[in-house]
Amino acid sequence: METLKVSARSKPQAVAGAIAEAIKKEGSAEVQVIGAGALNQAVKAIAIARGYLAPLGYDIVMTPAFTDIKIGTEERTAIRLLVQPRRRYRKK
Repeated sequence: METLKVSARSKPQAVAGAIAEAIKKEGSAEVQVIGAGALNQAVKAIAIARGYLAPLGYDIVMTPAFTDIKIGTEERTAIRLLVQPRRRYRKK
């Protein structure tokens, strides 16, 4: 699965298109951000992607987690957003 790296300057519509394509082709998408501005853009993109995918029958959800990444010689904490179609549970 390819990791989409989002910055505070990323365009939400462009990221949303990449998320929608990843969901359609691979079944999930991983978005990685560092900082509040990048997280804001990523969440907007996921909301837009949800609108792109709804007419195709997808209802997506996001699961956040922390991850450590290395940038040069510096280690940083990033937020990883796993975007997947919602699982439906049948009542027994």
